[in-house]
Amino acid sequence: MVISITDIVFYSIQAIVTIIWIVFYFKGRKYNSMFESLNEEDFPLKEIYGTGYAMLEAIHYDYKSKSDRKLRRDVKILYDEKYAEFFVRVIYAEKVTISSLLFVFAFNMYGLADSMAAVLIIWLFAGVAFYYYGTLAQNKINSRSDEMLSDFSNVVSQLALLTNAGMIMREAWAMVAYNGDSSLYLEMQKSVEAMNNGLSEMEAYHQFGNRCVVPEIKKFTSTIIQGIQKGNKDLSATLEKQSAEVWEAKKQNVTRQGEKANSKLIFPMLMMFMGILIMIIIPIFTNIGI
Repeated sequence: MVISITDIVFYSIQAIVTIIWIVFYFKGRKYNSMFESLNEEDFPLKEIYGTGYAMLEAIHYDYKSKSDRKLRRDVKILYDEKYAEFFVRVIYAEKVTISSLLFVFAFNMYGLADSMAAVLIIWLFAGVAFYYYGTLAQNKINSRSDEMLSDFSNVVSQLALLTNAGMIMREAWAMVAYNGDSSLYLEMQKSVEAMNNGLSEMEAYHQFGNRCVVPEIKKFTSTIIQGIQKGNKDLSATLEKQSAEVWEAKKQNVTRQGEKANSKLIFPMLMMFMGILIMIIIPIFTNIGI
């Protein structure tokens, strides 16, 4: 077998990038304890996140870009605000670790398959991984918002029923909050706990709306706050009216979810298509010696 100059250059780069990755892997082991408490389901391969974190530390990355500020806002919605900086670093460590691992693997794939096509395809996967893990927080927020909207109509209906029966909002809120364990109910439970710990009722509702992000829910909390300020006189009637509006919004949301379900099939189909391409193209290029 004749080794060309191109092969020598490529194998040299392969050796260099592999050694660099291994060095950062061992250097990053001192950071691995940072990621031990993470949920394996939400953060796969967390055992090697120290590698990516060590790379970021090596270039003194400051996490202050425009996209970092947006990510920080997203993280504050998903996790407690006091953990925002930690999770920003976790997300960066995750996407750098996984994308760099794929990047290095691509060089080694050249030696195994002797095909530049395989390298390019895996580099493409590395780029997709870097982008995907960077947008995962926003995707989780969108999924969380959809889940909240699906429960929102039931919550408003129950609150309207209880306040119309004469129960004050704080008691009705506490009763409804523990009727479920999905995202919306958990956020309501946080508000109950905050009020029990001394936070004012209106401030608790205000913080609830900010945490939920969803415009419909923010409007709903504003309605509650205004009703309390006016003395609860028209609050039950307002909630009944809003309940009807929310049910109509839920119908529209179900329609949108059906449209989204069709669009979500595109990415898995694309991944399957790329996988088929790998299985077909690599043997072809290997046989013709490219």
